[in-house]
Amino acid sequence: MRLHSADLKNISIRDGFWSKHVDLVRSAIIPYQWEAMNDRIPDAESSHCLENFRIAAGRTKGEFYGAVFQDTDVAKWLEAVGFSLACYPDAELEKTADEVIDLIAEAQCDDGYINTYFTIKEPKKRWTDLCEGHELYTAGHLMEAAVAYYQGTGKRKFLDCMCRFADLICDTFGTEEGKIHGYPGHEEVEIGLIKLADATGNRKYLEQAKYFVDARGVGENYFMKEMSRPDYKMIFPEFADYTPAYSQSHLPVREQTTAEGHAVRAVYLYCAMADIAGAYQDEALLRACETLWNNIVEKRMYLTGGIGSSGILERFTVDYDLPNEYNYSESCASIGLALFGLRMNQIMRDGKYMDVVERALYNTVLAGIALDGKSFFYVNPLEVWPPACMEGTSKRHVKPVRQKWFGVACCPPNIARTLASLGQYIYGVDEENRALYVNLFISNESTIELGEAQAAVRLTTTYPEEASFTLEIKSLPEEGMDVFLRVPDFAENYSVTVAGTEQPAQPENGYVRVHADAPCTILVSFAMPAKFVYANPQVRADSGKVAIVRGPLVYCLEEADNGENLPAVYVDTAAGLEEKKSPLFGGIVTVTARGKRIAPQSWKGGLYGTEKPELTDCTLTAIPYPYWSNRGQGEMLVWIKELNH
Repeated sequence: MRLHSADLKNISIRDGFWSKHVDLVRSAIIPYQWEAMNDRIPDAESSHCLENFRIAAGRTKGEFYGAVFQDTDVAKWLEAVGFSLACYPDAELEKTADEVIDLIAEAQCDDGYINTYFTIKEPKKRWTDLCEGHELYTAGHLMEAAVAYYQGTGKRKFLDCMCRFADLICDTFGTEEGKIHGYPGHEEVEIGLIKLADATGNRKYLEQAKYFVDARGVGENYFMKEMSRPDYKMIFPEFADYTPAYSQSHLPVREQTTAEGHAVRAVYLYCAMADIAGAYQDEALLRACETLWNNIVEKRMYLTGGIGSSGILERFTVDYDLPNEYNYSESCASIGLALFGLRMNQIMRDGKYMDVVERALYNTVLAGIALDGKSFFYVNPLEVWPPACMEGTSKRHVKPVRQKWFGVACCPPNIARTLASLGQYIYGVDEENRALYVNLFISNESTIELGEAQAAVRLTTTYPEEASFTLEIKSLPEEGMDVFLRVPDFAENYSVTVAGTEQPAQPENGYVRVHADAPCTILVSFAMPAKFVYANPQVRADSGKVAIVRGPLVYCLEEADNGENLPAVYVDTAAGLEEKKSPLFGGIVTVTARGKRIAPQSWKGGLYGTEKPELTDCTLTAIPYPYWSNRGQGEMLVWIKELNH
């Protein structure tokens, strides 16, 4: 039986590290993004997404503006609102969301279809460009939003709208004669359909998702056939060199062994594959998920949990190609990786998946948003020299400071919905066997449904400042319950004490099992000292370099602490590392190291010379990667040259 997440309504997060981010969702992020979607942020790129719905609904006149998937900004914002309302009821916010839902319902066509681009701009071209048109991708995000809003408020209007749309999709796509035998160019509707099936109990939505997964890459490539039509009109110029691997349609999904193509598309597909594998007990599909997961995390993932190294087409390239200063690592891709890892953990009950989920959430996902919740990174590099981030160059996609908004604004609302639903990652629940899996160490108070019984738990921690947490089981089923405590891959000297008595800590599949027959307090402690980390020698970009990691956090050097020209610095790994508490960013642990710096005044040549430059002693200060670029523009570096003795 698959684990599931605890109900967000029953989780209250009060955490020293995460609350400063999660609380921003309702106080700053949702309001700010509402203003952005209404084009009321000065000097920010236009959104127009709500205006597109007003035009499609007939409330106003005008032309469609934006990308073909512009509707998804509204969808992800509504999903974040749904998650937020589940935890924090807010009558005014709910009223605003209801008005947006009314607008979407007005824009819905008589047959259930919703898509402002095709309704306004290309009404006769529905379903004729699955490769580029993003109709099914947009539908999927709307479905996810409708389910989240229904679960958060109990209101069905949005859900019913999306059921009508899903019914249309089921009637339109499939193997039967007269139906379109295609599948999404950008995967996402599979996830939406599966969530819709879970929320409504209508299995045909699950079967439709399975069709989209099973049909992908089978026989003649559907997208190449689309593009061969004489009347085919290309939406994205970069698709002129399109190959099926870009959309993971080069092979049937069960035969794919490497993560290929557009990174967000890929991990959304893998999420659906995992869901379908679990729902249908499909061992071949599950093995494919494991193979693809291993390829990503062992050969194609950054230390920060970033994926998709190429700035061209936002894609995977080849094993070990992980450049630092012009990589892409889209925020959405790491969110998708976390969602994939969550599903694999729930199916396999192995803590190794949550190790990666934690790394992605604490680093790339958090780096994507400023500490005030009002600016964002789309791209997450591991090395930045601001003057070189120029238009018309290979680094044009790299921004040295977070942006107020984007013309393609998929990342900001995606981060919003992720922070709003953070509770889904904390626990895994096995109702049938009355078991609770503790996955993330975030202070919270929760009620856990265990079949017909409940457990009340409180987790208290200062993690990741300190490596310990207390789990108080305040009430539990009469028959008792099992608690599985995750042992992170970086943990040393892991110990478990129950009611004052130390227990054997023998991990199995990344967890230590404790059985509780009565209310009790479980204390977990371990060591996670700051360490130097080396990359596989096949990662050419990191040869001769080291990074600093402490627990789940990757650290970086910033110009604000270490001066300019960070690549001219060498770190002395023999001298060790020192951890210090700092008031920066509301309280963090900084890490200092000893090293050498090339003395610029020692350089006697011109552009090149034969005289070896002199090195001077220096002390290096590293901060957690998610907080970089919160003190103004400056250089940043994760991988540091190692000093040779």
